[in-house]
Amino acid sequence: MKKKTLPLLVLMALSLPLAGCGGSDSDDESPPVVTNPPPTQEPTIIADADPSSCSVVSSSGSAVVVGSGQAGDPAAPEPASGYRLGYKAKYASKYMVVANTPLATKAGCDILRAGGTAADAAIAVQAVLGLVEPQSSTIAGSAFMMYYDAATKQVTAYDGRETAPAAATGYYLARQDQADPASPGPVPSARRSGRSIGVPGVMRMLEMAHKEHGKLEWSELFDEGIRLADDGFKIPGRMGSALASSANSLRLDADAVAIYFDVNGNVRQTGDTMTNAPYAQTLRVLAEKGADGLYTGRIAQDIVNKAKQTVGADPARTPITPSLMTTDDLAAYQAKKREPVCITYRNAYYVCSMSPPSSGGIAIAQTLGILENFDLSGYAPTGPLDEGGIPSVMGVHLVSEAERLAYADRDKYVADTDFVPLPARGVASMLDKNYLKSRSNLINTAASMGTATAGVFDSVTARFGIDNTVEYGTTHFSIVDTYGNVVSMTTTVESSMGSYHMTNGFLLTNQLTDFSSAPIGSDSNPVANRVEAGKRPRSTMAPTLVFKGTEPGDFLMATGSPGGGTIIQYVVKTVVGALDWKLNAQQATSLVDFGASNSPNTSIDTSNTTLDLTPLQDGLRSLGHGISAGAQSSGISTIMRVSKDGALQLEGGVDPRREGIVLGNGAL
Repeated sequence: MKKKTLPLLVLMALSLPLAGCGGSDSDDESPPVVTNPPPTQEPTIIADADPSSCSVVSSSGSAVVVGSGQAGDPAAPEPASGYRLGYKAKYASKYMVVANTPLATKAGCDILRAGGTAADAAIAVQAVLGLVEPQSSTIAGSAFMMYYDAATKQVTAYDGRETAPAAATGYYLARQDQADPASPGPVPSARRSGRSIGVPGVMRMLEMAHKEHGKLEWSELFDEGIRLADDGFKIPGRMGSALASSANSLRLDADAVAIYFDVNGNVRQTGDTMTNAPYAQTLRVLAEKGADGLYTGRIAQDIVNKAKQTVGADPARTPITPSLMTTDDLAAYQAKKREPVCITYRNAYYVCSMSPPSSGGIAIAQTLGILENFDLSGYAPTGPLDEGGIPSVMGVHLVSEAERLAYADRDKYVADTDFVPLPARGVASMLDKNYLKSRSNLINTAASMGTATAGVFDSVTARFGIDNTVEYGTTHFSIVDTYGNVVSMTTTVESSMGSYHMTNGFLLTNQLTDFSSAPIGSDSNPVANRVEAGKRPRSTMAPTLVFKGTEPGDFLMATGSPGGGTIIQYVVKTVVGALDWKLNAQQATSLVDFGASNSPNTSIDTSNTTLDLTPLQDGLRSLGHGISAGAQSSGISTIMRVSKDGALQLEGGVDPRREGIVLGNGAL
């Protein structure tokens, strides 16, 4: 079946001056989801001809096109850090996109306006993210997507995580010569070497989702990314900051220098207008050939050649340990559909998140399953809720204690379940209500447990592999389309600017450093998250969907965040804020970030300097919490479906700690 092109009515509307498009598996207990076959007739396209859609409302009340350079344009560069005050929830009646950079949000919204599905829009968002947010995302990276199909009421977890090359062993990140115990580690570091570069997955994943859920032609979903790469865009603040901090590492790569440095050899700065002709050409190849354009042929060979680079482009010709990836690894890569990790919450909500190789979904589900044994409603935040609010001492205490217990299980048991099975009956055992009730009994309301011990299951082989990853190279977006379909997708380059290797206008990730560098733990047992050929490194990414009731069907919420090992905390905070504390989408997203991994310290976000968090910190200390206070860089993107003014509407919240916006039908 051939998907439809953009309708003529929409193309005419998009040419209007104020239009938003204006110029300028795994476990046995978790079988793969079986999706319905494609329809046999042409899909019905519901387009929106409102010229104000996918625009923002200026202070004067007029519609402003994102990326136009008009006064009030949210794509105008701003400082790379801080907390943006004054954000309130935005509302739309038909469709909505929330992403962490304005130009990518606009690209996705334009596709929805043209009658595309959430899957169509996700491709357009990803194509632009790889250009304007390269510190966080790349078309040669990885992603996890939760997709809700409104027609079938099915939730599918799509896995586009990178894999280790076929030649990798457990010592791939620890030794230049994997077989030689005396061999030194990769240089200049595991991250900057080719060994950190995995076989990319995101484009195969998006192609799979588009074949099953797309309405518009694949070839047209890259147009905005191509236009921006050819015509140029102003470097956003976060990108400018990332370029400045990564300049020395980027200088080792000639392709990166050609794109990210000016003719005088100076790294480009926030506010500079830059183009990326090689990226535009890559998108044209993808548009014409599908994902094959990246996984086979010239671009695939270029990826392998760059990953095998042995010396830097700097005058000193810095040695670089090469990757062992081959074009066969790229050609053999397969995206996968997984059974989502779902749990009922308070017998009133159904929460679904990502399955392994992400540990995030299980940890979030466990945390909620523990918390439902406590009445959190009386511990809501206070203060200026539209500016983040001040969490209560007991609210933070209970949530962080539940997270300690969940992290303990996660650290011990969860890895790529295609290689390492979960304990006992797998997800069913780890989310068993009686088990989680017993875990909740370990929480003392008068004192912190400090560090939790993992639970004990029947038929368990002890495992080890704690992950305290701190990364700045991930982003998240949420989408709801006109048809009621929903995407929650987290996409990553791993650390900021990935491995610093660049080819054809895009960066290669350092995703394989999410593996444990040693295959054997301190307890002499194999590490669950060790490197193995074809294996996917454990992740914490946790795109999440929430429904009213005890099964999918009545969509309520899509959310998720970047943040490495703290993603679990950001998502739990947002979900609890919305479900237990009845915060709106913006309030739950803006709420002070807090939580704990399995350590004595509880983290408190201080990015909003207008809030006095001293009483909160003192109260937690009185309960025995160590405090880790500092500005956190979550990137939560939330859409909720709520009743407003007598009708169901979409309610959007964007993280004020990053640069994103909310767009939908009508000017928001």
